[in-house]
Order: sequence, then structure tokens, then C-alpha cells
Amino acid sequence: MATLLYRLGRFSFRARGRIAAAWLVLLALLGLGAVTLMSPTSDEFSMPGTESQQALDDLGRQFPEASGATGTIVVAAPEGSALEPAGLAPVVREAADVDGVIAVMDPFEAGAVSPDGRYALIQLQFDRGADEITDAQRSAYEAVGADVDDLRVEHGGEIMGGEVEVGSTEALGVLVAAVVLVITFGSLVAAGMTLLNALIGVAIGMAGLYSLTSVIDLTSTAPILALMLGLAVGIDYSLFITSRYRQYLADGIDPEEAAGRATGTAGSAVVFAGATVVIALAGLSVVGIPFLTLMGLAAAGTVAIAVLVALTLLPAFLSFAGPKILPRKQRATGGTAPATEGFGFTWGRLVTGKLRLPILILAAAGLLALTLPAQNMRLALPDAGTAAAGSPAREAYDLTSEGFGEGFNGRLIAVVNGADPQSTGAAAEEAAAVIMATDGILAVTPPQFNAEGTTALLTVIPEAGPTDTATEDAVHAIRDQVDGIQGADIALTGVTALGIDVSEKLADAMPVYLILVVGLSILLLMLVFRSVLVPLKAALGFLLTVGATFGITVAIFQEGHLAGLVGVDVPGPLVSFLPILLIGILFGLAMDYEVFLVSRMREDFVHGADPQAATVSGMGHNARVVTAAALIMTSVFGGFVFMDDPIIKSIGFALAIGVVIDAFVVRMALVPAVMSLLGRAAWWLPGPVDKALPDLDIEGEKLNRRLAAEQRSEETVPA
Repeated sequence: MATLLYRLGRFSFRARGRIAAAWLVLLALLGLGAVTLMSPTSDEFSMPGTESQQALDDLGRQFPEASGATGTIVVAAPEGSALEPAGLAPVVREAADVDGVIAVMDPFEAGAVSPDGRYALIQLQFDRGADEITDAQRSAYEAVGADVDDLRVEHGGEIMGGEVEVGSTEALGVLVAAVVLVITFGSLVAAGMTLLNALIGVAIGMAGLYSLTSVIDLTSTAPILALMLGLAVGIDYSLFITSRYRQYLADGIDPEEAAGRATGTAGSAVVFAGATVVIALAGLSVVGIPFLTLMGLAAAGTVAIAVLVALTLLPAFLSFAGPKILPRKQRATGGTAPATEGFGFTWGRLVTGKLRLPILILAAAGLLALTLPAQNMRLALPDAGTAAAGSPAREAYDLTSEGFGEGFNGRLIAVVNGADPQSTGAAAEEAAAVIMATDGILAVTPPQFNAEGTTALLTVIPEAGPTDTATEDAVHAIRDQVDGIQGADIALTGVTALGIDVSEKLADAMPVYLILVVGLSILLLMLVFRSVLVPLKAALGFLLTVGATFGITVAIFQEGHLAGLVGVDVPGPLVSFLPILLIGILFGLAMDYEVFLVSRMREDFVHGADPQAATVSGMGHNARVVTAAALIMTSVFGGFVFMDDPIIKSIGFALAIGVVIDAFVVRMALVPAVMSLLGRAAWWLPGPVDKALPDLDIEGEKLNRRLAAEQRSEETVPA
């Protein structure tokens, strides 16, 4: 692999104009495609194979007029006053005039007025799903009641779901990354070129992704996740190759040759690191959840493009930059630099010396302690109660809870399907009585029938909120109790029930996915490092990273400790797909740092250094670049913490914390300490296994031998 990438790096360096032009043309074409083909993303989560999803599908066939999106307008009179039918009638009429509304329930006729008469709920039924509602329809819906005096009118319901927008706060992460690059390289040209290379890769990936939205349904979270990962890995991969290129220049190697060697060595590690991220993200498809599969594939595609850009466009940029890629002082000396030992060597000797055992015990015990809150982790799909404070959906949720209780925000729908109107009606009446007698249920509305009378709907109001454990218990109890009713099929659905089903399926899939990822990491690292113990050590370190990250995220986002620091005003369950997504992403990033650190250790060991010296050398040569890479990733992910969307906020926070833990605690402290303790045993591999495994040559050992042989051959040729 290293030899192939070496040739690719030299070619890209020589053909800089054609390479740059090709990528820019591709960017222009995909950008044009994004502008002309882009369709809105969706906030709907489907879950094939679950009872709630099956009921929704049946509802679309048997009762289509009740299968569209719903809206809920909450109206409140001033304190001490009560609503009157005449005063509320204009709001009801205005709601009925909104395009796409096929039914409006007057709260006085439907009994949707609070006991004190101060609050009322106006229910709207649209003729299409929430993802098909246009911006004009949503704007008209939000304008209902705007001209009514002395009444507070808030708008909620499924229709209020909208696209997540990227704001200026995310640029803070990129700005911090730029500062880190300038400090690391000591050159504005090197920093700017590395950042530009990453931004072009991200732009190409995002443009391609948005071009596909006309043929695939993406959740609004998927492009943000792709942007987040594309930026982080794009900058890091360019950083690794550029750093190695500058090292070769400092050794007096010709620029084109340096570009080839940097692409062959550091580029091989980039390919492996990128492949692990892509495999882990694509592996989300094994969970069998469509929206999660598309989310993983979207992010994987962006990461793959970041790898390709780093291997081809970056060498071209290095050619354009010339000697300006080096700091000014180094350019003044002709590009070479005296060999000096930085802090990495000092730190390497510290963590592999007498303090290695205390550091190992302290770091491992600390991470295990941070893992403890994870045992109380609860998962759920987010509801309007966790939306940004002051947003319309949040205001409607809070006002509904104030007037009626939180259960009215988590309504369930019981779908009764029978062979004929008689059996359907009888089953619906029996189901209503059974559901009403269930613990945790506040009310059940009379059944609504389709035109044929073969499908009935029962609206069920729980006592607790949509993500409360009491509501989850009530859903399971209802399903158990209605299972024995004869004469019809009865299923429980609705946004709340669907969220419960999604969370449970993801929770069941998480251990399987974790085993898959850990097993994959052991296999891949065994291929790279020709070792048994190094992969096992890496896998255990990854588990410590994941556990501690889960624990910290639960403590802040679910339990509310220090929640105000990250802008969380209402703690609650973690978004159901966060843990499994975090496992996949952190796995890839953890393998990045493992490869960049340990590959240099193995390279020195293979070339004759003793295990202790090889470990110190690996830390000394790569600690600076790994530190810079971790700071960049942390800043990029951390920039998304400032977003209002609770899903993106929690993902950005968890990834930022995970990178900090993995890079600075696991890879920079635990890894060298363990490698020092293992000594030569770290590189042991049974003979039969060694022969069976292909040699990927990630660290470029074969390439170095070939180049050395060519150099000796040239030196022996007579002049």
C-alpha cells in the first residue's frame, strides 16, 4: 500500500494543476447539483418491524384521512379569566383555513378545555405527513391567532418539526482549529493550506450529499453529522501528511520525493484510519434501522472523500506552497532543521519510567469511576420538552403541560382493525375500557371510525410526559392487556410509542454492535501491527473511552449536573441513537490515534530499537501532531455544542469529550505505560497467524527498504 501511495503522492505533486482543477470542477458540478436537486430533509423516524410502525402503515391504508401530520394550537386566557366559545371561534376558523388542513376540532365541542376554563387545545389534522408540509403551510399555521387580543396562542404538534440549521457558532470550532494549526506549523501558509484542503473535501462531500436528497430521505441530523465528521477528520488527515512532509524536508529530501514519502507513510496510516471510520459508520446498517443506516452512510461518504482529498489534492497544494510550507526561520537555513527533542520525548520517558504503574492505575481507575453514571442511562427520541427555550414548539409544550399536564404532550393512538363494523366497534369499546383501567393512563377518547367502520382510533392520554418511565411502563402494560381482546387486531402507535420502540430496539442492538466494533478493531490492528497484545490493549482502551464518555454525557444531559454550562435547561434521556452512533465514530477516531502513535513504535522496534526506546521514540515523534489533531477535533465537535438543537448538542458534546479522553488519557498515558510494561511481548504473534495474515505495510517499512536499495544502487553506479 505504501508504495502505491508513494507513487500517487509524487504524481499529484507533479500534476498539481490538473489535480487541483479536477477537484474544483467536481466541486462546481456537485454544487450545481445540490442547488438544483436539493430537497428538504425530514425529522421523521421510521422503525420497520415494530408494532408502532406497522400500525402507522396500516393507518395509511385503512384510514388515510387520519394518517397525516397533526398540529396542536394551545390557547390560554389571562390569569383569573376563562375562555369563551365566541372568543375562541375566530382562532378555530382561521386554523381551518390553513392550506392542507382537513379537520379542526373545536375544543368546546371536543372537551379539550381545562377544568378552570383558562386553557384550550385546538387539534388540526393535515392531509399529508410532516415531512411533506411546505414552509408556506407551516408559516400559515404559526400565524393562526396572531391577531387575537388578550389571548396567548402557541403552536405545537408534529408539523412544527423543521430542519436543523448550521449557524455562526459552529465556525468557532473551525477558528480554534486554525489557531492550533498556526501554532503547530509555525506557518500561516501551512495552516491555511491544510484548512483549505479540508474545507474543499467537506464542501464536495456535503454538495454530493445534498444532491442525493432528491432520491433518498435524510433526517435533518444526517448532514450535520457528516459536516461535523468531515471537518474533523479532513483537517486531521491533512495535518498528519503535512507534518510528515515537513519532517522529510527538514532531513534535506527533495520536495517531490518528500511528498511521495509523506503520502506513502503518513498517507497509509490515513487510509487505514479513514477505512476504520468508514467501516464503523457503514456498519450501522447492521442495526436494521433505515434512518440510522442513511445517517451512517452519509457520514461515511464524507469521510471517504476527506481521505481521497488528503491523498491527492494535498500533495498538489504542497507543490503550490513550495518552501513557504516551512516556518520562516527554517526557510532561512535552507529547509533543514537541527534534530531536537521536544516535550513528547520528555513525556514518553515519564510515562514509561518509574511512574508508569501509578499512571496506569490512576488513569484506569479514574475512567472506570467516570463510567458509573452510565449504568443509569435512559434512551428516548427527543420531544418538544427538550427543544430550545423560547422556540415555538417548546412554548406550546410548556403551555400544554401548564394547563393540562405533561401527558397531553405524549398522546398515544390505539388502532383497532376488524373484519366488519360490528366486531370493530365491540373491540374498540372493550379496548377503551381496558386501557382506561391501566395504571398511568389519564383519559381515553371515544373511538373514531373510518368510512367503512372497520378501523377505529382511540386517543390515549397518559399521566406522565412522553419520555417518562411511567409512560413507557403504561405502553407495555396496554399492549399486554389488549392482546387478548377478540374480534380485531389492536396496536398502539403515535410519536410517543414509536419513540419507545426505537429506543428499545437501539438499546438491544448496542451490545451486538459494540462486540462487532471491538472484534473488528482487534482484527484490523492485528493486521497492522502483527501483534496479539497490542490490539487487545487498544480494544480495552477503547472500551474505557466509551464507558467514561457515556458516564459524563449521562451525568450532564440526563442527570443535569453542570448542565447549564452546555446550555441544557431541561435534562432528560439521551437521544436513542446517540450511544450506538458514538461507539461507531469513537472507534474510528480511537484507531486513528492508536495507529499514528504505535506505528512509529513498531517501525523503530523492527529497525532494531529495544522496546523501551521504541515506545519513547513513538511518543516523541508523534505526540505533538496527535495533540494538535485531538485539539482540532475537540474544537470542531465542541463548536456544535452551541447549537440549539438538543440532538446535535449532545452528539457534539459526547464526541468532543470522547476525543479528549481517548487522545490525552488513553493513547497518551495508558498506551505508552502498557507498552513499556509489556516490553517485547507486545510484538509477539504466533508463527502460523503471522504467515496467514497479509502484510499491509501501514508504516511503510517495505517502501523504506526499496528506497534505500535504490539509493545504494545509484551510489554504486560509475559516473
